[in-house]
Amino acid sequence: MKASLKPRPGPHPRPPALKTRRARLDMAVTLLVLLMTTLVLCRFGIDDFSHALTFPGRLTGAVLILFAFTTLLGAGAVLDHWIRHSFQYSGLVALVGTFAAFLSNALLCLRTARVGDSRLFPVLFGVLSVGAAWAVFTVWRTLVAVPAPKRVAAAVMVSTLFAIANFGYQNLYLPYRRETRPLITLSVGKSVLSKDHKAFAVPVDITLQNHADVGFYVLGTEFHAMGLRVPLSRKDRLREQWRSDAERWANSSGEVNPLSRREIYQPGELVEAKPWKLPGDWIESSDAFTTRVVVQLPMDTRYDQVAFYATASLARRDQIILDPPLRFVTSSWKGGNVASWVKKQQKRGLDSLVYQARVHENNAIDENTRDPRFVTVYWTFGTHGAAVQSSVARKGGDNRVQSSGEELRELVTRYGLVNLSAGPIQRTLWDIKSQR
Repeated sequence: MKASLKPRPGPHPRPPALKTRRARLDMAVTLLVLLMTTLVLCRFGIDDFSHALTFPGRLTGAVLILFAFTTLLGAGAVLDHWIRHSFQYSGLVALVGTFAAFLSNALLCLRTARVGDSRLFPVLFGVLSVGAAWAVFTVWRTLVAVPAPKRVAAAVMVSTLFAIANFGYQNLYLPYRRETRPLITLSVGKSVLSKDHKAFAVPVDITLQNHADVGFYVLGTEFHAMGLRVPLSRKDRLREQWRSDAERWANSSGEVNPLSRREIYQPGELVEAKPWKLPGDWIESSDAFTTRVVVQLPMDTRYDQVAFYATASLARRDQIILDPPLRFVTSSWKGGNVASWVKKQQKRGLDSLVYQARVHENNAIDENTRDPRFVTVYWTFGTHGAAVQSSVARKGGDNRVQSSGEELRELVTRYGLVNLSAGPIQRTLWDIKSQR
């Protein structure tokens, strides 16, 4: 005849009672840990389940709500286990609840210690983890027997693996998934002469195509045209002149310079610069946006060619929540509260327009455990071109340029920042000038 209950191995169990101060302390601490864990998990879980921007985020919210229900059920079982003794398996339910509290608090402690800014939350979850581990041992030592211990162990193992798998998916897999990038294309139309033949206009169509399954915020865009003078040598140029051109190319800031036997390199000059889409706007998934800009030049312009460029700074809408509006804050030449590196660029002849907006994290855990962040967009231009760049940092935390290594990867993976560029698309002006 098989027994339905198997004696629990280990030290001799002591049935729970409230006759001693130690027993009352055990129950009080266990209840406190379970109730505090329930409140915290409910707070994060409901927010994530209702408002997280991604399916894994909402799945995390559902898991937290499930664990919160388990810990609340465990708290009720603790009362019955120590006081009423009305349910035969209340001790087992209390054991499962305390283990769920330990597992969830331990994972939240790891998460907030890795990505959180405040030390309060890692300490809080660390204390709750220790308290929950102590509560697991306290409940376990009061159990006279464990019904179907193999099934209980299997259930505990499955819940542990599920929680760890969800934690690993959120914190290990997602940061290293394949990056999604929209595409900018430029199309130069036929030049048009003015009625008096003293000027001409070149139309340029800019198209932003988003083939991804997520939308993107538009943080900043710029279009600029560079005038190029291309004098030609009557004979092949010397090798030393090639080397000189190569050195200028290596030291240039993104400008494409030729290495040619006959073309004599001269730096391009900024002809025109303008934004082509409003900052703070967005483009939906599987959508496209097209606009036209027109560059006008006099017929007697000294340039032989015009090169067109377009760039954009975007952020994924499933990784960031942008608080509108993305408003103009200041300009570099007016001084004020601008980053130190912007002031240094101003001294070198690069002007900047600064835009800023508040951003929120895409999940409740990070939103509540990290300091407020702001996205800052810099629209920079000078005599040798224009560019737009963005960063996300705490208030006053953008006083230095982000490094090209770990910090830049952190921005890209956490907030989905994407920088796009198109060009140069070059158009010769000799055919236009010949129409005078």
